Amino acid sequence: MTADATVGRLANPHDAIEAAQRLQPRISARAADHDKAGVFPEADFADLRAHGLLGLMVPTRLHGPGAGFADYVEVAMALAAGNGATALVFNMHASITGALAQTPDELARFLGVPETYFAARDRILEGARDGSFYAVAMSERGAGSRLSQITTTYESVAGGYHLKGAKTFVSGAGFADAYLIAAKSHSADPPEVSHFLVPAGDGLTVEQTWDSLGMRATGSQDLHIDIDVPADTLIGGMEGLTLLLAQVMPQWLVASYAAVYVGVAQSAIDAAIAHVTARKLSELPAVRARIGRADAAVAAARLVVREAARRIDNEPGESETNQWVYRAKLLAGQTAMDVAASMLEAAGTSATRRGNPLERIYRDARCGSLQPATSDVCADWLGVAALGLDPDSDAATPRW
Repeated sequence: MTADATVGRLANPHDAIEAAQRLQPRISARAADHDKAGVFPEADFADLRAHGLLGLMVPTRLHGPGAGFADYVEVAMALAAGNGATALVFNMHASITGALAQTPDELARFLGVPETYFAARDRILEGARDGSFYAVAMSERGAGSRLSQITTTYESVAGGYHLKGAKTFVSGAGFADAYLIAAKSHSADPPEVSHFLVPAGDGLTVEQTWDSLGMRATGSQDLHIDIDVPADTLIGGMEGLTLLLAQVMPQWLVASYAAVYVGVAQSAIDAAIAHVTARKLSELPAVRARIGRADAAVAAARLVVREAARRIDNEPGESETNQWVYRAKLLAGQTAMDVAASMLEAAGTSATRRGNPLERIYRDARCGSLQPATSDVCADWLGVAALGLDPDSDAATPRW
């Protein structure tokens, strides 16, 4: 994608955080309409592009702001306080660019990537800097996000690969410039899972299937795939890299969601305060107590997410860092669900009407514990680790 006049550039991560905070009221004002229609928030993403936020994770050597995971967390929490769905789609894009930008060169070489990988990686990041939006096409019906269970396939053909299959929950489908597609090769034993960044176009067909309980404005339609792609679309330039990175550095598959749901939980408190103040319900001790407990719970979850982010930036891939990654996702998903439910009770029956912000936030918050890694998966991972075992090799059933 070439640079466009509507694409902003960020000088540093601090500017990105400020931009997200300034955009929060605009995103919030549009949230109800996007949710009601169940459509992708085009206006929100035009704002993100215009303020340079799609290039958040691009390193300074490529003229990006050089944000770390901790900077991403602050941006995602601010956006999610405006609209969780917008922040969730942004999370998918940031997961692609962040994983590429923050996988150390020495780790990539240790895993065996060819030297051609680095130029291909930089082209993808430069695209994001110039306003390209990338979507994730990983989940499948019947398999969820478990990469080992997917049925989308790839095979070698002249000049590249042929990909065939179908994906679901593709947030931003139909609006992305390219899709990160997970596919399995049956030429290896056991079959290898790889990722391809495939430009939008012929061979990728969006099916309008999205009509969900929560996060309706993510526009997470189905994507049908039957396409030949050039060799340089293979992420990492080698097959079978995906599952290795998922185990070594799981933050972009796990903890990135946590920041979104802390923001959603905060939005529930903000909406409840506005509601009970307008209706003079804040005079009731029980209402104040619910808000107080919610405030403490969200503050605790925010601290855990920030601690995970600090460790990710300073000690990526360490076993204790990965424990914090799973703690952050577990706590954020549970906190968002519990806080939104409590704030709805504090506000009363009138807040359950369609169009009330709390009704929408409650539905969005309920999705946090269901998204990968689910709360049960996170808790199991942490339990295995607490028992002194290896959560990635000592579990009978593969999580990815």
